[in-house]
This record gives sequence, C-alpha cells and structure tokens, in this order.
Amino acid sequence: MNIGFIGLGIMGRPMAKNLINAGYALTVYDKFATVDDLVVLGAKAGTSNKDVAARSDVIITMLPNSPHVKEAVLGENGVIEGAKPGTILVDMSSIAPGAAQEICAAAKAKGIVMLDAPVSGGEPKAIEGTLAIMVGGDAKAFEMVKPILEKMGSSAVHVGDIGAGNVTKLANQIIVALNIAAVSEAFVLATKAGVNPEAVFNAIKGGLAGSTVMNAKVPMILDGNFKPGFRIELHIKDLQNALDTAHALNVPVPLTANIMETLQALKNDDFGANDHSAIVRHYEKLAKVEVRK
Repeated sequence: MNIGFIGLGIMGRPMAKNLINAGYALTVYDKFATVDDLVVLGAKAGTSNKDVAARSDVIITMLPNSPHVKEAVLGENGVIEGAKPGTILVDMSSIAPGAAQEICAAAKAKGIVMLDAPVSGGEPKAIEGTLAIMVGGDAKAFEMVKPILEKMGSSAVHVGDIGAGNVTKLANQIIVALNIAAVSEAFVLATKAGVNPEAVFNAIKGGLAGSTVMNAKVPMILDGNFKPGFRIELHIKDLQNALDTAHALNVPVPLTANIMETLQALKNDDFGANDHSAIVRHYEKLAKVEVRK
C-alpha cells in the first residue's frame, strides 16, 4: 500500500517517520518544509499535493487549520486533481467539523473517501507513536486504514460520521485547556502560600485530582520549560473552532470563552509560541509569583 503524507511540521514529521519505520512506502510533501531527512529514511519526495495523491492509495494530511486543508485538497494542484477513485483521504489535522464535511463532499464527488482523524498528545506522543486518534467517516474505510493509524497512535477510535472526529477533538481541547488552567491556579496558590509545589504535585497526583494533563505539564512548569509540544497559538485556533461550532449549535460554553481570553492575553504577552503549559504564566503574573522547583 502506497501512502502519501502532506504536512511535515512538529506533528506530521514524526508521524511520517513512524510510518516509514513500520515499513510503509511513503511519498511526502510540504509546501514550506524540506523532506530531505525523510528521503534519507526511504520516503520519496513529491512535487505537489496533486503529485502525492497520484502516487498514493491512502493520503494523510496533517496541516494547521481548515484553510490549509482546503487549499491542499481542493486548491490548484490539489489532492482531488491527482487522486484515483477509491483513494482514502485521512485528514489528521484539527479543523472545524463543518470544514471537514465540506471537503468530504467535494472529495466524494471525485470518488475519494474521506475520514477526519485529528489527534491528541502533542509532539512527545507523535514521536513515541502513542497518539490518541479520533476518527469520523465511513466505517469500512476506517477499518481499512486502522492498521496504519495504529503505527502512529496507541488508540484509534471510530466516533461517528464525517466531522465527528473533529467534534471529539474540540471536546478534548476544551478539557485540556481548562485542566491546565485549573492546575495553574492551584499551583500558584500553593506556591504563594509557601508550600513547595513539587511536594504538592507528588502528594496529589495519585488522587482524584491526578490526570494525564497534570503528569505531563506540571514537570514542565516546575522546570520553567515551555518549549512547545503544543503551542498556545494552536490551542487558540482549536478553541476558536470550538466556540464557532458551539455557537452554531446554540450551546453555551462559558468556561471555554473564559480560557480563550486567558490564551489571548498570553499571546499578547508574546507567549503564543510557548507550550500551552505556559498558561501558568498568566496566573503567575496576576499573583506575582513563579511556580518552580
């Protein structure tokens, strides 16, 4: 099976490497990034989105947002110009559910089956191949590509029709952002009260307050390490999609709106390229204290 991989950024590059290491034949392309390291590992370099599609049975896209996926799939020299009928397009980007449905309809008219399959776990889990993958679209197509997805993730779950993958991802992103905010408030309080934050972490991580988010982000906060695994500016993008989707469905999401304002404030303070664990910096600024070892 020939796989095309389009989008080789922080997430896409290690995901592509995991597929190459698993023995799959890949053709890779990124409009803005080199593919030389992947070619050294055995991939073939594509010359355009259309070219990648023409060489592939399954095409994976991993791009920043809805407009980028639309351009890659529907634009000039796009995927639908090169893909053969019966090709499966797996968009692993985090985009608006409505955009996924729109792209799927255009692809279907060309005989292309599309799945939306966003991921959670950030760069560390992309490197490890342990991402959580949530998939919407045709169930038979999902079963066909599931072995491929499982080389990039520890789980791949079919959650419904096209767009359902991204609805699930929006739910995930709301929970993650609010969890980091809660952790930030709590640890700023503990630090301001004179209690060692590392001791607090060790005391509560095994209890009901413990979470994957806490285990991943508190060590980064304690080290003052905000190197991005998932950038604040990307979380803003996801929460904007969540707010737009919620408002279209008349669903109030006040906590999401609140954390969105916090993220915007951090971006205004030039922390947009930081990991989202830097949410703590907002609370540190308000309390005039730093949560560190």
